[in-house]
Amino acid sequence: MTSPSSSEAGGAGSGVPTGPDQPTTDEPVPPPGAPDSPRPPRWLSRALFMAVVAVFVAIFAWNAMGKLEGLFVNVLIAVFIALALEPGTVWLVRQGWRRGLAAAVTLLGSLVVVIVLMALFGNLFVQQLVELAQSVPRLYEGLQGFVVERFGIEIPESENLLRQAFDRFGEDVASGALLVGTTVVGGLLATLTILLVSYYLLAAGPRFRAAVCGWLTPARQQEMLHLWEVTQGKVSDYIGSRVVLAAVSTVVTFAFLAILQTPYAVPLAVFVGVVSQFVPTIGAYLGGALPTMVALTAQGWPQALGVLAFVIAYQQFENLYLAPKVSARALEMNAAVSLLVVLAFGAVFGVLGAFLALPVAATIQAVATTYFRRHELIESHMLRDPDAST
Repeated sequence: MTSPSSSEAGGAGSGVPTGPDQPTTDEPVPPPGAPDSPRPPRWLSRALFMAVVAVFVAIFAWNAMGKLEGLFVNVLIAVFIALALEPGTVWLVRQGWRRGLAAAVTLLGSLVVVIVLMALFGNLFVQQLVELAQSVPRLYEGLQGFVVERFGIEIPESENLLRQAFDRFGEDVASGALLVGTTVVGGLLATLTILLVSYYLLAAGPRFRAAVCGWLTPARQQEMLHLWEVTQGKVSDYIGSRVVLAAVSTVVTFAFLAILQTPYAVPLAVFVGVVSQFVPTIGAYLGGALPTMVALTAQGWPQALGVLAFVIAYQQFENLYLAPKVSARALEMNAAVSLLVVLAFGAVFGVLGAFLALPVAATIQAVATTYFRRHELIESHMLRDPDAST
């Protein structure tokens, strides 16, 4: 018998592949995902898919947050209003009122007060604005004669200026009117949203807090309720400080307008006090605009300039001395910290941030003092003023 050829022998025992699907060596093939494996790990495709899904979800969430920014602001304002009106609602409940009825009376009563004030001062504001508009041609003629007499320069007639302004800005005025109409509708919807959310929060009261606490452990429930109580106290203190500042501003403004013999001294003083304290950032200037216009239309330029100078001077005094002192006492914050917090929140979050800056910062400070332990101070001359004898 003939012996097998060397190639057959090699194919049988020397590890030479006998088929296309056999490995080229005797070493085992590494599993997928191993360092030496030529194939990627099995989880890689799933990880890539999840990464793509996460990117799309993040983009959708970012766009949704941008669209819902206005809603978040309205809800934040509603929470602030509910916290501010909670003491009044609790007082009515203690008198035997049902929670829902007490919340409705508190909220609607506050709304009626605001509407009455706006109706009274808004009517006065419109009347003075109309009188000022009617006096503009007369004031312009006086200015025109003064310039011609003193400098020999002829100023165009008022009719020509109005015609040129209409030709140049007519389309902008029309589009601006449409924008104002849209803004008014949006403002009404936002106001309705704020009122409804505020009422639901007030009417729920303890039930809302109980629903939130039901998701927390007993220790966390205690912390959450403590934080809620601290926040509500700081908001009430903030409202109290605003009322004190408004009262001081009203009295001082009335005294100055009475000395100047400006008409409507009482309503003008109340308007300045309320608007300057409860309209952030531009409230002081908006409040001072009405008495300035009244003095201009009823008395003349000297009285109007006097009122304007008084408004600016008192606002500086209030910003630099009075408001930091009152806010620091009511909210237990350093005067410099109060001013910096208002400026910082206003720069980052705008008008709403400036209005909510102090109660939010005071709440954070109170929570920090609760959860962070303070230590005893060392003896150092840097921690106290020197004695008068030294």
